[in-house]
Amino acid sequence: MKQRIVTLLTDFGLADPYVGMMKAVILTRAPQAVIVDLTHDIPPQQVFLGALALRSAVPFFPAGTVHVAVVDPGVGSDRRAIGIATEEHVFLGPDNGLLTLAAPPARRQEVRQIANDALFCHPVANTFHGRDIFASVAGHLAKGCSFDGIGPEVSELVELEMPRPMRVGEELVGQVLYVDRFGNLITNFDSPSLAHFAGGRLWFRIRGTWIQGLVPTYAHLPEGTLGALFGSWGLVEIALRNGNASHCLQASIGDEVVATKQNSQCGRN
Repeated sequence: MKQRIVTLLTDFGLADPYVGMMKAVILTRAPQAVIVDLTHDIPPQQVFLGALALRSAVPFFPAGTVHVAVVDPGVGSDRRAIGIATEEHVFLGPDNGLLTLAAPPARRQEVRQIANDALFCHPVANTFHGRDIFASVAGHLAKGCSFDGIGPEVSELVELEMPRPMRVGEELVGQVLYVDRFGNLITNFDSPSLAHFAGGRLWFRIRGTWIQGLVPTYAHLPEGTLGALFGSWGLVEIALRNGNASHCLQASIGDEVVATKQNSQCGRN
């Protein structure tokens, strides 16, 4: 039987056996499955951060991959369990927006509520749908179960959207979306949003600190220097060469980042 990739993204961490239990359930149903851990270090209950991380990873997986994402503060409530099929991938997770950045409306072919309890682990624990519903259904899909067998079609989902930078006069006001383990501050500036500054002198301002222009790589920054560059997610990062920009700037998720053509009050850079 053809191997099928199943990815896992959770906020479970690795100190407890929860992730291992999910893998056991998948492999019991589909011993040939290849399981890839995207991350289990999403901060607890931070659905948007999980959605952003999933969005960044999905394009690099081959067609046929099943993505299981569980950041689920509403587990056990009346929130639905859902599956989304795109042309290339299948996504399983809670209906709280977690899947919707990676599988936006324009790419969806089918959306179904996961309701076929013949595919679940029994008894289903109200506190662990990641194991008893999502991992179990992923195992059945990896074994060859058809997507339309998971449950009825649904037409509406809880949607998340990427926040867009806002223009204020001649400035573009964005924000820090994510901080990686290196302390790089990943913002919501992408290449199209900065097209207004093409050919001009671009500066970024964050927490009173000015940063001039964009560099191609971290290595283009002098040791201990802050800079901005397009990272692997296609978004502008604020980085500190061989250091931690988040600690240096005392910056965190949600902090304002401004792009501008002018630096009238140049500070540390």
